[in-house]
Amino acid sequence: MSLVPPSGLRTPALLLDLGAVDQNLDAMIRAVGGTATRWRPHVKTAKLGAVMQRMVRRGLTRFKCATTLELSVALEAGATDVLVAFPHVGANAARIVEIARAHPTARVSGLVETETHVDSWRDSGLALFADLNSGMNRTGGVPDAPRIVALARAITGSGCTFGGLHWYDGHMHGLGDLGERERAAHAGYRALGALVTALAAAGVRVPEVIVAGTPAAVPAASYREFKDWPSDVQLSPGTVVYNDLTSLSQIPEAWGLAAAVHVLATVVSHPTPTRFTCDAGHKAVSADAGVPTCAVVGHPEWTPTKPSEEHLPIDVPPGTPLPAIGTQLMLLPVHVCPTVNNFDDAVAHEKGAGWHRLPVTARGREAPVGT
Repeated sequence: MSLVPPSGLRTPALLLDLGAVDQNLDAMIRAVGGTATRWRPHVKTAKLGAVMQRMVRRGLTRFKCATTLELSVALEAGATDVLVAFPHVGANAARIVEIARAHPTARVSGLVETETHVDSWRDSGLALFADLNSGMNRTGGVPDAPRIVALARAITGSGCTFGGLHWYDGHMHGLGDLGERERAAHAGYRALGALVTALAAAGVRVPEVIVAGTPAAVPAASYREFKDWPSDVQLSPGTVVYNDLTSLSQIPEAWGLAAAVHVLATVVSHPTPTRFTCDAGHKAVSADAGVPTCAVVGHPEWTPTKPSEEHLPIDVPPGTPLPAIGTQLMLLPVHVCPTVNNFDDAVAHEKGAGWHRLPVTARGREAPVGT
């Protein structure tokens, strides 16, 4: 971020460059072939209703989300088609149905992997997608044609409609270079295409197929065979709206993505001659992706170490002067999505409007009772 934050900010503070957000949205639409509806971004990253509104204005009206709060915020921002891409059951599923009925002009879909899941959606009238295990082994059922045929029939027999297939290949993140990720992802897409063909032969039409978070975004964008499938194939990376150290290492510079989010932190201590500490512990910059949690903008030689709740110690090479206490630093997170979720508000910059506060509208979750 080349912008200079306003003086007097209390830290840690979440800084959002809306110009970079717009750049990323335009870059991603180009990357998926220029058709905005081919991109169904997951809003777990965007989190702000104001950012979702910017997405809608660019023709991005189809989204994925994980929580009921994200669903509500996306619909209020103007989304017309939202898949809740998490296997909700019981009261959570009932709440999704309630939200869907409060927005009758929008399409809300759920995710299931077994007939047990289907029971939670019975008579709701929602579209349900079959969640497939792409090899990530987190959620999803075995991508076996007879099993999916039975599941699709259970969906239609429950008073719902079969929306299609959901294939999240997030484990591409753990592979090596782009070539290795592309070979692994394309092998998965070939198997997925064979499944679509097998389902069609069994009389089950697959209206939509949703693939690829950010780790597989580049391989998915290069897989030309999608255009031959009898389905509406969409890509669903979400981190790319803001980007972080991880996504920027996974996606070529030629795509034109930029870091739109940073955390502003203040140096508060000099515990050793080669270490200083700032106020951006894991309650500010998420540590879920491991250590280091971030990089210090402009100082690649400084090494952030293991944070505690409020403290982030940073080591410097021997003989390097420590930044003065009170110095403010810009941190680029390794994982931006949960970092955004750490803040109630962002301090956003927009050309012509300067800096202003925006609430992180979809932070956290709805209350467990009531509405």
